[in-house]
Amino acid sequence: MIAGGETWRVVWSWEGNNADGIIADDGGRMLFANNDASNVMRLDPATGLAEIIHEDTRTGGALSRNKTGALFVAARGLRSGIIQLEPERRELAASFRGEPLECVGGVLNDLAADARGGVYFTVTGTGLFYANPQGEVTQYGEGITAANGVVLSPDETTLYVTNGEVVLAFDVEADGALANGREFGRLRGGRSGDGSAVDSEGRLYVSTGSSVDVFAPDGEFLGSIPGPQGIHGVAFGGPDKKTLFGIVFYGGWGTPSARNQVVAIPMIAQGYLGRAK
Repeated sequence: MIAGGETWRVVWSWEGNNADGIIADDGGRMLFANNDASNVMRLDPATGLAEIIHEDTRTGGALSRNKTGALFVAARGLRSGIIQLEPERRELAASFRGEPLECVGGVLNDLAADARGGVYFTVTGTGLFYANPQGEVTQYGEGITAANGVVLSPDETTLYVTNGEVVLAFDVEADGALANGREFGRLRGGRSGDGSAVDSEGRLYVSTGSSVDVFAPDGEFLGSIPGPQGIHGVAFGGPDKKTLFGIVFYGGWGTPSARNQVVAIPMIAQGYLGRAK
């Protein structure tokens, strides 16, 4: 999956609280959300230059683009919800059981958009949800109080969710509903799973805060790629999708010392080409 001796390099850095939700874009570029600035930026790793492409995302955090090209962001601020940014801007989901989505408790964390037009998302301290293409929200799983990173397998038949040091898997049914929730694997390079990615062979890459732990499609632990402290999200990108990018946070949360980096490491494995992440 990775050649010996490869190391992470910094391709972008910035002052601020939280850059998050990195995914691949066209032409080898990457997209990520600037949580505090409420915008989405497009980064060219070859030059280290980033430009704002979407604004006013209501403290938007994570990003996901589905197989048909629709781009979604998790709005974490007041009137939290799932916003579609492309091809046109609209609100997909903002309520659960008749109450504003922010009333479920916790903060919208990560999301994974499916080919149907729906979006799976996690809420810190509360659990796992699915907004179908009509915006109706359903909660899944029990005891997923540390739900964080969420990603679909390449064929979208399995959904992976990090829950502390445990990685869970769910079968995805024809209408997007989830079934057969189970433990898929346990982290070894770190104790708190965050943003995750899949490669073209269906392997799962989970950021842990200090590493990227890799699992085979059957749940076998394959090893850890040591990472910078604070790595909390990963995605394959680059012109051939053979570079693994990570989001790194360090410094004091909510203080002037807060810093963000986008880092990259060359891979032998190739990311899944049929979807942004």
